[in-house]
Amino acid sequence: MNKTSHPPALVVSKALSHYLHLTAAVSGAAIMIVEILGAKMLSPFVGLSHFVWTAQIAVTLVALACGYYVGGRLADRSQNPTTLYGAILGAAAYLVLTVLLCEPVAYWCLDFKLAIGSLLASTFLFFVPLALLAMTGPFLIRVVTASVAGVGSTAGRLTAIGTLGSFAGTVCVGYVMLPLLPNSVSVYLTAALLVLVSAGYFGWFRRKSSGALTTVAALGLGIAFLALQPPSAKYADFIERFRGNSNFGDILVLEQRSSGVRLFSNDNLIQNTYDPARKQSMSVFTHMLAGLARSYTTNVNSVLCIGLGIGIVPTEFAKQGAQVDVVEINPAIVPVAVKYFDLEPDKLAITFDDGRHFLNRCRKQYDVIVLDAFLGDSSPSHLMTRKAFAAMYRVLRPGGTLVINAFCHLGDDQDFFAASLRRTLEAVFPGVQMHSDGSQNYFVATDRPEPKLLRQPDLELVHPLLRAQVKEIFSRLVNTAPDHGRVLTDDFNPIEFYDAQNREATRRAQAQRAQRM
Repeated sequence: MNKTSHPPALVVSKALSHYLHLTAAVSGAAIMIVEILGAKMLSPFVGLSHFVWTAQIAVTLVALACGYYVGGRLADRSQNPTTLYGAILGAAAYLVLTVLLCEPVAYWCLDFKLAIGSLLASTFLFFVPLALLAMTGPFLIRVVTASVAGVGSTAGRLTAIGTLGSFAGTVCVGYVMLPLLPNSVSVYLTAALLVLVSAGYFGWFRRKSSGALTTVAALGLGIAFLALQPPSAKYADFIERFRGNSNFGDILVLEQRSSGVRLFSNDNLIQNTYDPARKQSMSVFTHMLAGLARSYTTNVNSVLCIGLGIGIVPTEFAKQGAQVDVVEINPAIVPVAVKYFDLEPDKLAITFDDGRHFLNRCRKQYDVIVLDAFLGDSSPSHLMTRKAFAAMYRVLRPGGTLVINAFCHLGDDQDFFAASLRRTLEAVFPGVQMHSDGSQNYFVATDRPEPKLLRQPDLELVHPLLRAQVKEIFSRLVNTAPDHGRVLTDDFNPIEFYDAQNREATRRAQAQRAQRM
């Protein structure tokens, strides 16, 4: 009768057992940090649509499955923890490479469709470290288990500790790393933590492994060197005035050397341009939002702006004597807008909240609502459903106006977003109009069945370089095919899927523009 031979059980000291449990917690935390940070690192190039998160989660799950399988097989062959800590060191080294390779890999993946490109980028950058970290689970269970009778409690205990580590990693990356640290520094810190765990094992339990200790020391020094390097300037025509991270993407302020014009960028997408000398925006949409609201509304005494941006639109209303409430989800924007774009927050009532949550609780009424919570190629779909628009209609005074800025296309095979947005507005508001410049569209919704301009735009309030373009857009009314699109609801809102092609084109063009700057 043949018997399968197994390696002799490793005698694990109490101190080593405790250290292995600590390793389970650290690896669990690192896995969640890498998963979340991975998507955020790619967002400046591919965005943060559901395609990107789907790719990141899918790659994470496949990596974990492969790591669990390989870790179990290796543990059956040898229970020497040196193999495990070697894998953790490998994960740390690869994480360092992801910082260096992220940008070129992401730009390469822009040549593919968004769903495929984001999947390729996530696989290339994050599959290996996630798989190596996943090996710790089954390996630790095999090493720590003293007898078959105790395998259940050992597996449960280590799984629970690893899960608690994942919880800690999730909280750390969400509430500390993303808002306070550059993504690169967060990755380096995670890699350094993994190196420290490996160093603890080799330095305390394997003191005679001089080669391993040398490798750990070299990797640690390499991480420290990279983390302490100042970011390199890479702009030919611009000066970088500010760069910072936030819960909602990388924030960047650039100033053109020749003209002094400032650009506000979020995740590689230019959100606004500003002329500091004239204290005016050089982006058409800001003048359209304020101008349309004034032109379609009899009296503009109270305004709700859903989305602050850099504060130009709400500031314009405040200058005209209106009381302005602003709902902004990203607190990190305010100090940047104050320092570089002349925002005066004391003239506005700013609430940091999600726009839909604010609307559901709002008991005030306004003459104008401006919905400008968009981030370049993406849009807050939960703010564009029938119930969301019904909430906006509820807080508008009779004769009030809702104005929306939207990146959507009007071609027959590309108009799902535009047509759906119009149909959804028409399901709530008696009157809807669309103004367009061909690529960017402005929706006006009121309680008047046939809304018309009550006054012509005051072009003196518009930057001189934009006056002709603004005048043309005011005169250009467009429509969508009545049988295209659908009424968007909270239960079914497939904008991101059907508008993916348009958003890919927008993201690709903007990212490639940023690469040339």
